[in-house]
Amino acid sequence: MPVVPSSLFEPLWEQFSALLPERPEFDPSHPLGCHRRRVPDRMVFKLVVEALVHGSGYERVATADCSDWTIRNRLKQWSNLGLAHELHRIALTAYDKMIGLELSELSVDGCHTKAPCKGDKAGPSPVDRAKQGLKRSTLVDGAGIPLGLASAGANRHDSVLLEPTIDAAGRQVGSLPTNATVHLDSAYDGKPSRRILDDHGLIGEIARVPAPIQVGRRWVVERTQSWMNGYGKIRRCFERDGRVIDFYLYLAAAFVTVRALIRRARKLYRWPSRPTARRLG
Repeated sequence: MPVVPSSLFEPLWEQFSALLPERPEFDPSHPLGCHRRRVPDRMVFKLVVEALVHGSGYERVATADCSDWTIRNRLKQWSNLGLAHELHRIALTAYDKMIGLELSELSVDGCHTKAPCKGDKAGPSPVDRAKQGLKRSTLVDGAGIPLGLASAGANRHDSVLLEPTIDAAGRQVGSLPTNATVHLDSAYDGKPSRRILDDHGLIGEIARVPAPIQVGRRWVVERTQSWMNGYGKIRRCFERDGRVIDFYLYLAAAFVTVRALIRRARKLYRWPSRPTARRLG
């Protein structure tokens, strides 16, 4: 049984495969002119998605045709090329064209997850007895579509990640509109956060009372964080390389974006592979 529906997997794979560089099936530098066939990228991508969804180690998702080291090596190549960022950017462009991004109302929030193996993006978590954790900061539009992400150790304060998150969103969707309202929780109530918002021409709407008493328009980012935590690799990260961690974060964001696109577009458009079920896994 597939880990994600084919109506969700196939569009992402088609776009991802178009971003892959051309590689020969056999290694041309082999002295005898022959070598083992290169493992197809589709097979590796499918196993990477399985690892993302289940949070499994590569030894558990590896098959007789694709070893765990093949997955690791291919994943390192893809993360160095920034393919997940580009895939998420394409998904946002499609969503904006078919549905429309609500950039006048933005929300930002941070989320703590576990990172037992330490690594580049791990740090002592203040909410988990100083165990190693990952801090993920996410900026979403008015409907909860993830626009930009920034990651760091769990000991980093939310306000420190505000500017990298806004910059990441700007790279994914272009420039954010001037005077857009950014909804924040009370953790961002301070001069550094206000200075960052002023530098980017944004208006901050900071909640004075901690959630859930006063959530306001911030509920969409809370929902998006729960969608992201539905992926095992995000919820409990065993990766140590920061670029691989960001690859998984943006791959999960691309799945969240395309899932939201399909759910909203199925009421407005008709296409041959349109899913009949209202709920997408």
